[in-house]
Amino acid sequence: MSLPAIERQGTGQRTTPRPVAGPDVAEEAWHRVRAAYPPQQPLLNLNNAAVSPPPLVVQQAVIDAYLLIGQNPDVNMWSKLDAALPDIKKQLAELVDCAPHEIALNRNSSEGLSTAIFGIPLTPGDQVLLSPWDYPSVRAGWLQRQQRDGIEAVTCRFDLMASDDDIVAAFEAAITPRTRVMQLTHMFHWNGRVLPVKQLCALARAHDIVTVVDGAQTFAQMPVSFRELGCDFFVASLHKWLGAPVGNGMLIVKEAHIDRTWPLLAPFDQPPIGIDKFDHWNLGTYNSAIQAGIAPAIQLHREIGVRTIHARLQELTRYWISLAHDIPGFRLHTPLDTDDLGAVSLFSIDHVDSKALERELREKHQVHVKYREVDHVEGLRVSPHVYMLRADLDTFVTALRNAVKHVDR
Repeated sequence: MSLPAIERQGTGQRTTPRPVAGPDVAEEAWHRVRAAYPPQQPLLNLNNAAVSPPPLVVQQAVIDAYLLIGQNPDVNMWSKLDAALPDIKKQLAELVDCAPHEIALNRNSSEGLSTAIFGIPLTPGDQVLLSPWDYPSVRAGWLQRQQRDGIEAVTCRFDLMASDDDIVAAFEAAITPRTRVMQLTHMFHWNGRVLPVKQLCALARAHDIVTVVDGAQTFAQMPVSFRELGCDFFVASLHKWLGAPVGNGMLIVKEAHIDRTWPLLAPFDQPPIGIDKFDHWNLGTYNSAIQAGIAPAIQLHREIGVRTIHARLQELTRYWISLAHDIPGFRLHTPLDTDDLGAVSLFSIDHVDSKALERELREKHQVHVKYREVDHVEGLRVSPHVYMLRADLDTFVTALRNAVKHVDR
């Protein structure tokens, strides 16, 4: 079944999605994955795009590491736990297709993005291209630098439901001889829209423009190759789709840009040489135990396989939408019929207050989705993870049908 033409200008998509395959024996395999995660109680957690629960083995690794620290903190933090970080970087590099010496470990995507935003050398009058849909702190960072340093932050305007060609054209039209940086969000956290980042990075290279890619929502959710994207900076949160403990992030800096980029924090060792100047330990004393959870998270991710993970997340998204699309007024604000579809989607119900619907679902049905509003688009974001089953989404859609009846139109 083919999809109707996408409606523009943020009105969303009234759609009958393509059929989803019926349940089969493969669903049983996902019960084993579910058993690897802590129960989500008391709410059905459909906001994994914010923070995903770490698998049980990850939780235990952090607990064990924290107990180890307590025995001899000065020795066990820096001589034992930190000794594992080079191997962790090597494993991450294999996942994301870069060199280990291009990876810095930090706390989250916001920290990594701030390192690029405030560290890339720019002079007054230099231009940086943004979009209206970039993460709020990313836009705020560039606007702060505009106020502080006299650079110009230029917004490239396009609709969340625009075609890839239209998006590339919006950025291309904004380029001038003064354009120095292109800020790109790989997947918008608002609605799961994936940008044609590879094309945009090629466009940037043709104009000698530095590219900063926010990969918070794509890394570990779908196959991502730093080399294939062709960007200069790539940033990810490891506590989302990888399932590492909260407080872990990754910054990748193309080797040619490492020495010329200023660190966000003054490094301990002078002079600052190599990727180490961006690393976690420049914070001073921090909780080394949380990094002990990265390796077991990588191991579980590898055992499942990133392509299997992406396919499952696509399946779950299409499944719940296939159940919900006939709710009167249901409107989808995420491109559905695309290979880039993942776990993140945004919907609204015509003439129904989305904030009130979010409350009704949480308070009366113990279902947690996330209200999102940006510019002229608002709705409820739904983001399942691989520990979830089709039965969980049956529960969600049943709750949604009931909740809609009790929210004022």
